[in-house]
Amino acid sequence: MAGEIPDLVAQERAGTGKGAARAARRAGMVPGVVYGGDADPIAIQIPFNDLLKKLRAGRFLATLWNLKIDGQEDVRVICRNVQRDVVKDLPTHLDLMRLRRTSRVNLHIPVDFVNHEAAPGLKKGGVLTVVRADVDLNVLAGEIPDHITVDLTGRELGDTITISQVELPKGVKPAIERDFVIANIQAPSGLRSSGTDDEDGEDTGEAEAETTEE
Repeated sequence: MAGEIPDLVAQERAGTGKGAARAARRAGMVPGVVYGGDADPIAIQIPFNDLLKKLRAGRFLATLWNLKIDGQEDVRVICRNVQRDVVKDLPTHLDLMRLRRTSRVNLHIPVDFVNHEAAPGLKKGGVLTVVRADVDLNVLAGEIPDHITVDLTGRELGDTITISQVELPKGVKPAIERDFVIANIQAPSGLRSSGTDDEDGEDTGEAEAETTEE
């Protein structure tokens, strides 16, 4: 499970509206709003460089943050949206939602694949094709996992790994009802292309595993 909740330091923003937001950006800040949790929304701003550093570190939208604002009690929040400049792809605004530890929320959690050396299909030259590097899961705000683990032990050529085959941490469940594909093990390209034709001219070589989902 996730360790200590990291701090997200912000300042309360005096004004609201487009004019105040532009003024915040000119001052090197990124404007935002905190909402939810049975309390009034608060206009905030975060130093641009601090936010950009956290965004580039990854998993910003999948992290539970301890929001610190001078003169107010700390509150747990999660980022629901980061608006970016369409040309520069830099943050221009963010929305934070207050959460209780017992609140449930859908988050994209990274997938960690282990025991590659124990997968016969990979030993035969197969290729692990990752369809989803992270998965949409419903989790408790106070117990957000750092990742979920997919054990490749015993996996053969042509095997498809779906979410139902993964042991999820306690209290964690898929946010999508269908049994979606996470990864598969494809045969080596040489083996896939070496199939022979039958009498009707149909390819009898091993079919290439599915790598995308609708």
